[in-house]
Formats: sequence, C-alpha cells, structure tokens
Amino acid sequence: MSDSKLDKWYIILNPVAGGGKATRLWPKMKVLFEEHGFDIIWEETKGKRHATELAEKAVLAGYKNIIAIGGDGTNNEAVNGIFGQDKVSTKDICYTLIPIGTGNDWIKTHQIPKDYKKWIPLIKRKKIFKQDLGWVKYWHEGQELERYFVNVAGMAYDGYIGKISNERKGAVVSKFVYLSLVISQLFKYRNKRAAVIYNNEEFEAEFYTVNVGICKYSGGGMQLVPHAIPNDGLLALTYDKGLSKLGVIGVTPRLFLGNIDSHPMAVTKQVRMVRVEAREEAPTYLEVDGEFIGQTPCEFHIMDQVLNVIVP
Repeated sequence: MSDSKLDKWYIILNPVAGGGKATRLWPKMKVLFEEHGFDIIWEETKGKRHATELAEKAVLAGYKNIIAIGGDGTNNEAVNGIFGQDKVSTKDICYTLIPIGTGNDWIKTHQIPKDYKKWIPLIKRKKIFKQDLGWVKYWHEGQELERYFVNVAGMAYDGYIGKISNERKGAVVSKFVYLSLVISQLFKYRNKRAAVIYNNEEFEAEFYTVNVGICKYSGGGMQLVPHAIPNDGLLALTYDKGLSKLGVIGVTPRLFLGNIDSHPMAVTKQVRMVRVEAREEAPTYLEVDGEFIGQTPCEFHIMDQVLNVIVP
C-alpha cells in the first residue's frame, strides 16, 4: 500500500439522500474539502447495498479514512462494508458520516453537526471515539443472514413500520411524514406474540416494541433505549409487557423525553446477547438502523469498541 492512500479520504456519496439534497450540495462540499486540504477520492452509490460494496472495496484497496454522505441507511451500509470483509484489519480504519437523511439519528449520540460547513473542517482533526458494534443473525426469505448495526435495531411494531417505510421509500422524505406513517398504521397493526430471551431469562408477550441499541436515538429523535452507552460493551434492551394501542399513544411523549424506563409497562436491561423468537406462525419483523431487513428468529451480539468514529 502506498503512503498516499494513508492520507487520502475515500468518500461514499449517496446521491438520493435527503430527497436528492446530497446531489445538490456535493459541489459545495467538494470545494470545502479541497479548501481544507483533504485529498479525496469519491464515488456515488447506484442503489441499495451499493455503499456496502464501495466501503468494502475501499478497505481492500488500502484506504484508512472513509466518509459516507447520506442518512442512517447509508451509514449502516458503509459500516457493513468495512466490517463485512475479513482480509484487512479494521483497527486502523477511521470512519464518519456527513448526515443528509430523514432521521439523522446516529449522529445525535456523537453530537455530529448536521451542517456540513461546520462539520467538514472538524473531520480532519481525526478525533476518535471507539464505538461498540452490534451484529444480528436473522431470517429473510428462508435464509439465515447476518448484519452489523451501529445504532438501534427494532422489532414488532418498529420492524413493521420499517417494512412499510421501505415499501414506500419514495414518500418518506421527512420526519413529519415518517411520524404520520407511524400514527396512521398503529390501529392497522396486530401485535405478534414473541419471546425475548436473555441472561437465562425469558419473557413472552404480544409485544408492541422490542429494541436493541448501541446508541440512544431512533425514529427521528425517539429514545427507545435511553440507557444505551455506545462504548460499554453491552446491548441496551427495551421491551414492553404488552401495551394496548391506547397505551402506546399515552407512552409516546416518554419516547421523546427519554424516560420510557420509568414506565410500569416497560422493561429495560443491559445484556451481552439477546434472542427474539416468534411464538406464533406470523413472524416478528426486524429493522436495523431504520432499514427493514427480515424477521425472527433474531439473535443479537456485540463487539466491544471496534468502530473508530471521527467525532467533533
């Protein structure tokens, strides 16, 4: 590997992020990168999962500094590319996100600015936070698969909304539209009976929500796992004991205030591993970092402080 690649910054640009905002802003971003002395190479994604391919290609080519430009989905794909390969050690790879998406939830934990004009000049300092990384085994179309996640994985209603949102991707362009979708689908959804298994305990119910988090925020600023600490080597687990539909409406303000852990129908734990299994024929859907990926049975694990995140 040439020394030049140690100094270069490989940029993965999702041109449709933020409803095309990424494409509109890229020329100005490129100028700002150049003004601050970045030596960059950049490529655009061409569709779903392409950011994973580009990130893996960059790592295998010897690049150590990787930036994704997009939303939480692009963020997840890029990290899966970095860690999905097993030929190059990830311990010296530095990564960050320039957020241009609908939710921009992951950046809230790290206090990364949404304004690229404030953020780009700070990136080159390479201040590193070593974040934990989650990974999950799950099922999709009859196959058992694995995927990494950097923020929050959601099941039950969260997974269902992820599936609906994925099917309507062209229409979900703002937090308001997303929240409208969450509210409008609530009374159409039927809670599925499932079991949450962890620490030799098992709890079975018709769950409204089951969340497993590395970081705190999801769903456009909600805190379903307010007890998550991104570098403690533990998964933050939250599930309900069987909330009614009206109970869900009543608990929603707590999700934004970050005090769901004090609700009598909520259980919050910190665990190393958790498994979720359906207890009826219908599966429980799964989304990770806002992207629908499959269904139960799901098994979650954690890798301690392996992701070198560039933070302000």
